[in-house]
Amino acid sequence: MDVRIDKIHQLTANIRAFELVSTTHDPLARFSAGSHIDVHLKNGLTRQYSLSNSSYENHRYVIGVLNDENSRGGSRCMHNEYQEGDILKIGQPRNFFEIHAETQSALLFAGGIGITPILSMAYQLKQQNIPFELHYFVRSHEMLAFYGNLTAHFAEHLHVHIQDQPETQCNLQQVLSTPSAKKHLYVCGPRGFMDFIRETAQQMNWQTPQLHQEHFVAQKQTQQNDEAFTIEILGSDQKIEVAAHQTATQALIEHGFNISVSCEQGICGTCITSVVSGIPEHRDLFMTDEEHAMNNQFTPCCSRSKSKILVLELT
Repeated sequence: MDVRIDKIHQLTANIRAFELVSTTHDPLARFSAGSHIDVHLKNGLTRQYSLSNSSYENHRYVIGVLNDENSRGGSRCMHNEYQEGDILKIGQPRNFFEIHAETQSALLFAGGIGITPILSMAYQLKQQNIPFELHYFVRSHEMLAFYGNLTAHFAEHLHVHIQDQPETQCNLQQVLSTPSAKKHLYVCGPRGFMDFIRETAQQMNWQTPQLHQEHFVAQKQTQQNDEAFTIEILGSDQKIEVAAHQTATQALIEHGFNISVSCEQGICGTCITSVVSGIPEHRDLFMTDEEHAMNNQFTPCCSRSKSKILVLELT
């Protein structure tokens, strides 16, 4: 659907917030905290951005976009090619990072741009009168995004931890010292940050069902020691060679197969494909460890094969 960029706010030197509104003045589709939208950019790329505003609003969507120096073209395009008043094509909100229905209290952890879905969660938890703490980690005070919103609405919940200010450092073990079945932890940010929070929580006896995270960036789709493998399609005589330097998606598209892709990093789950036989080498961050162990699904945008041949069912 089409939306109009109503306002652009420069939150930090390299983070902008985009307020998106309907082009028809109709209410926008409802969403829940943790949701994201696909943004179809004028350079042909599709990128996912978390919705940062309250899920109780239906007159706007707010996304925060980091102009990352390692950008693959999405965030750079958003920052350089779009102005207020421009029309943007987006998909319907989707949520793979929602607040668990049994949450009776919550710990929210945001690292850098990871504040974007966490902010929306804070709005929803406050609206539902669910106790929570919000711990926001940044390298410097100048890198605090949405700081005005946070202090205005969540001052009593907010704990800001700034790397270059030792007095603000977080005693993580103390924060995580009281796990319970109805207390849930939500974390978003750089992968190393999330791994550290999750591993520390597990050391403090938090259980896997209470731990929830949202990835923004996955590992590289191809790696130096990758090997070629063959894909066979159920019901077809075609054998598709996937070279060491390419992804399965690239090889399938080259051979005329229509594969739906979005993030191209194994984060969104759009391209999940059924595996008939063979053993995938899972590299996605979408499926759980339990789902990986079943080896009956595969993300061709980033995952590879441990077996020489992987038989897929394409619908």
